[in-house]
Amino acid sequence: MKTSIPLLGLLLASSTTAWAATEETKIERLEQLEKQVAELKKEVNTNTKTATDLTPKIKVGGAVRFQYSYEDYDDDNKDRGGDFDFDVFRLDVNGSIGDVKLSAQYRWYQYMNVIHHADVAYQFSDNWEGKVGITQVPFGNLNYNSNNFFFSSGYYAGLEDDYDSGLSFIGKYDKHDIRVAYFLNDEKGGVDGYSGDKTHRYSYDVVGIRDYAGGEGIYSAPAQEMGESNTINLRYTYNFFSNTEVGVSLLSGDLEGGSGVGSVGDHTAYAFHVKSKIENIGIMFQASEYEYDLDNGSDAVAVGAWAFYDTIPTEATSYNLNLSYSQSVSLGPITNLTYYNDYNLITDKSAGLDDTTMNVTGVAISAGGVYAYVDFVIAKNQPFIGGTLVGNADDWNKRLNINIGYYF
Repeated sequence: MKTSIPLLGLLLASSTTAWAATEETKIERLEQLEKQVAELKKEVNTNTKTATDLTPKIKVGGAVRFQYSYEDYDDDNKDRGGDFDFDVFRLDVNGSIGDVKLSAQYRWYQYMNVIHHADVAYQFSDNWEGKVGITQVPFGNLNYNSNNFFFSSGYYAGLEDDYDSGLSFIGKYDKHDIRVAYFLNDEKGGVDGYSGDKTHRYSYDVVGIRDYAGGEGIYSAPAQEMGESNTINLRYTYNFFSNTEVGVSLLSGDLEGGSGVGSVGDHTAYAFHVKSKIENIGIMFQASEYEYDLDNGSDAVAVGAWAFYDTIPTEATSYNLNLSYSQSVSLGPITNLTYYNDYNLITDKSAGLDDTTMNVTGVAISAGGVYAYVDFVIAKNQPFIGGTLVGNADDWNKRLNINIGYYF
């Protein structure tokens, strides 16, 4: 009996060891199966995510706007008590496909149909994004250097809210904003573009050399065509106190003549700009200088936009100071009123031309999807206010303008 007990213990120990080994094998096998299942799930999720990311995420919107204007420089308009007209129907398309962002806007006016912008963008890193297409020129205060419906006087010289065809890169590092862009030509294809009418465009660009001294009409089609070409833009801003942006901008490019003429000159522009928001108060300031240095020494160039030709001096200096105050209100559907005063001066023009001055006092009204500008404009030698940038008028023109639209 004494000898059987150790034998029994040995048998039990052997059985326990065998059972433990079997259980370890099962556990290892189970762990392997769990890893395989996890990898399969990961692969399925990856494939699903890829398919989902490539599904277009597009939002379609737009606007319909109308406008009333009373102009003291137009006798017929005054006799009618002003005019109320359809302004524009606008279609916006924004969204993404995968990691590529898309944005485009097209506009239908009574007198022209135009592309506003159309570009695709890609985020290369946490700091850099690139855009290609018809995209905004990075110059001066962005996105606008104005509060009112008529922009600043610099807009009519191509220095605000301009869109051209090319590449743009945006770099953001903490308080630094860096923008570098290259534009092959304007949004209409340049001097040899296939556009039927070079004046049908949203933003101002040079379209010809104006023989202003020789008697060529200010609003006539230019006898010698010209277009912007190979333009480089550099813009840098630094953000102080998280609410004040101070920066400089530079533009430099070639000017090409039509019919294979080749280069006929070059153009440059510089700007120092400040944009600040202190609680409800907004401040914008910009000092700019531009020059079209033409080989033939002309003192004026023809520009095209808004379905007509106009003329600007080949060089000038501009200043603007804009103040605004935003007030949240509860007046029926009205939720916000933004009061503003925008002052503009263009001086030191070529050929000793008189200054352009424009002051706009107004209020922007927000009410749900409805947005309106109510502007009182007083100006001298200002486009759309009875004048032109090459005018020599002494009288001040006045215009009451109400532009109202629904955005969807």
